[in-house]
Amino acid sequence: MNWESIFSVSLEAIIGSTAIAYALAAIGLNVHFGYTGLLNFGQSAFLGVGAYGIAITVATFGLPLWLGVGIGLLAAVILALLLGIPTLRLRADYLAIVTIAAAEIIRLFYRATDLRKWTGASDGLQSFSQDFYALNPFAGSKGIDLGLLTFTDRELWILVVGWTLVLLSCLVVWLLMSSPWGRVLKAIREDEDAVRSLGKNVFSYKMQSLVLGGVIGALGGFVFALDRAAVQPDTYGTEFTFFAYTIVILGGAARVFGPVVGSMIFWVLLVFVDSALSEASNNKVFPEWFMTTSQAGSVRYILVGLGLILLLIYRPQGIFGDKREVMLDGR
Repeated sequence: MNWESIFSVSLEAIIGSTAIAYALAAIGLNVHFGYTGLLNFGQSAFLGVGAYGIAITVATFGLPLWLGVGIGLLAAVILALLLGIPTLRLRADYLAIVTIAAAEIIRLFYRATDLRKWTGASDGLQSFSQDFYALNPFAGSKGIDLGLLTFTDRELWILVVGWTLVLLSCLVVWLLMSSPWGRVLKAIREDEDAVRSLGKNVFSYKMQSLVLGGVIGALGGFVFALDRAAVQPDTYGTEFTFFAYTIVILGGAARVFGPVVGSMIFWVLLVFVDSALSEASNNKVFPEWFMTTSQAGSVRYILVGLGLILLLIYRPQGIFGDKREVMLDGR
């Protein structure tokens, strides 16, 4: 087995663009779920409107990239308002139902054949990242080669931008959650009736939290789209949100760097197990009746899922979390 190749791919996954996109999605979800107690099962929708905000603006209408960024962020704010206004005055499960439905509606909206002219339907859109890579200060270089880790100039640029967004998002979350505003959010998570009795507008605080987390999620959509230089609606399905929840719980809910560490660990485990199983299958380590190469991808989810189940049994608060942060009984 080629262990050098396995470890190389796994190390790249720790800091790769996919880990960045999911870290941003999980940071936003952590604002919703970890700090405020909002059960948002449609975080993928916020990434989708962010990604398509850039793609449609540039690829369909030929407008500047930065206008697309602004439209993507504005779309995330509008989506949060549309989801929050009818649900945030109700019980937490109403938001869960509405958000998971909204995520599917938006995915199917982008897939609609009647809108192919603007969204590309199921084929998605391409040719919108040129302006972004035109700003690449590493263009023309050989990238970076650290032995096991190798990145091209394009990959290096998206990594620098992506991790900068992650650090800025963590800084914003830390500053806000250390402020009186953040302490109100945590109080709402614990007992919103008590907060309401103190004269606070609980609905307003929940809405602000939903908007903030949605905007951070849209940043993840930007990274995802620009790295692949393409968007496709099925990328932003409900499994994206479930992965983000797994990452939040793995790293520790209501911890600033919990989603970041959780994303890195989650993806390195998936990639390492997948690479190891594929190599073992190719080298006939396992008999074909036990597992073929095409089955390695499915088996990795089984093994990683088993590990996460054990984590939830023996340490439900995650790596850095507190058990009280993931209690749902009072929400």
